[in-house]
Parts: sequence; structure tokens; C-alpha cells
Amino acid sequence: MSQDGTALRDRVEAALDEVRPGIRADGGDVWLVKVEAGVAYVQMVGACGGCAMVNATLKLAIEQRVTAVCPEISRVEQI
Repeated sequence: MSQDGTALRDRVEAALDEVRPGIRADGGDVWLVKVEAGVAYVQMVGACGGCAMVNATLKLAIEQRVTAVCPEISRVEQI
């Protein structure tokens, strides 16, 4: 991974760290799997993995924070 790629991944992780307390309070977590072509791919685990509200959490909390901190990320997708 390039130095720029590592720096971007670190910034995405920092953005995820900002939303993790709320996710963890509900018994879940979010893991960054990869960043590729302007997309951050995450995995929702724990209680969030099968939650009916996972899409709302992904788009309204996670994606908003990640794209605010990292404007070069266009979206966040769950894998």
C-alpha cells in the first residue's frame, strides 16, 4: 500500500473511531476492510451485523462522518 493509501486508511479509521462509541453501546462494531477507488468498505459486526437498522447506521452515521473527514471517499459500503 502506498504512503498516501496508508494515510487515507488512517483517516478513515479515525472517522470510524468517532462513531464507534455509539455503535458499541448497542453491542456492535464496525471494521474497515479496505479502501478502494474512493469507496470505504466496512463490515458491521456483533449486534449490528444482523440489525434491521444497519443501513440507517451505515448511511446516516458512518458514511456522513467518513465523507466529512475524508472528502476523497465518495461512499461507504458494507461487505
